[in-house]
Amino acid sequence: MKIERIETFLVPPRWLFCRIETSDGVVGWGEPVVEGRAEVVRTAIETLSEYLIGQDPLQIERHWQVLSKGGFYRGGPVLSSAVAGLDHALWDIAGKVYGAPVASLLGGRVRDRVRVYAWVGGDEPAAVADAVAEQVEAGMTAVKMNGSGRIQPSPSVAEINDIVARLSAARGALGDTRDVAIDLHGRVGVAGARRILRAVEELQPFFVEEPVLPEHMVHLAEVVGASTVPVALGERLYHRADFVAPLSAGVAVVQPDVSHAGGISELRRIAVFADTHGAMVAPHCPLGPISLAASLQVAFATPNFLIQEQSRGLHYNVASDLTSYVTDPTPFTWVNGHAEWNPLPGLGITVDEAAVRAADKTGHAWRNPVWTHEDGSFAEW
Repeated sequence: MKIERIETFLVPPRWLFCRIETSDGVVGWGEPVVEGRAEVVRTAIETLSEYLIGQDPLQIERHWQVLSKGGFYRGGPVLSSAVAGLDHALWDIAGKVYGAPVASLLGGRVRDRVRVYAWVGGDEPAAVADAVAEQVEAGMTAVKMNGSGRIQPSPSVAEINDIVARLSAARGALGDTRDVAIDLHGRVGVAGARRILRAVEELQPFFVEEPVLPEHMVHLAEVVGASTVPVALGERLYHRADFVAPLSAGVAVVQPDVSHAGGISELRRIAVFADTHGAMVAPHCPLGPISLAASLQVAFATPNFLIQEQSRGLHYNVASDLTSYVTDPTPFTWVNGHAEWNPLPGLGITVDEAAVRAADKTGHAWRNPVWTHEDGSFAEW
């Protein structure tokens, strides 16, 4: 059996899928994308395909090594995301060939269901409370929300109080038996992050995500040590070596993205590395159905897994949602805030190929917003 054909599909709302077909007719699907740079990743897939065509698809680790290290210049989000999508598809093929879910090929499941969290929006505390109440009604046990909108790198007292008010509203709607995490998106500086962590400490968030940017990692230990609030980060880290500094600084939760950090193969290694530091894994995944399916396979087989991000109802997905490109939505139907074990082979989903090909004819050119502060200077989005 050889790899015979590799295709990519640019599908709304902001996703890129890849399809690998073998000489035996087995098809695997992956989701390689950098949000806002999907076309660039598509070109990287074309380049990497030169190596893969004609190869045995079951030699996954061999291919990962060549795809990741075969070029003198390595790493970065574009290359790592291209490798990730190809890696998903190869694992999908392997599972279908062996008649087993990918989690079984990773050593078998260590849990029977995977906890997931929902995104909630709302700029005002009242809107946050209403959005959280809807998720509670739907059976969710955890939510995540933006800590703020546009905010100064050195936040004002009013801006910090607004974060506390919104988090307090969410906590009031959730009670003490459910969890709320907040995402700061690296929008504030190191000193501002310390102040925010202290301000929200009494509300006991599940974790505070990306309090500072990856480039400020040298000061991360100061941020982690500022309070007892668990610190999480990792969506903008692409290789296990990138996690040495944050794990050494004492982060409680790492959040590699299976579509950015080298795929299933590397996500699994990052999880093992985190385990040696007593850290948990909460994979980043605001993307499409293939990316989430790949993440869930790792989650079922990972002892130090904490919770899984997912994009059902996410504000980006107005035109298309998780179920738009699969023939059966069951794998993405949450039961009491959890994904149930899925025994189907490979990634456990059946991609609606006709829908994907039709969507690719329209494509998309999604770009993230570019923000500025009131004085016209650049603001972190």
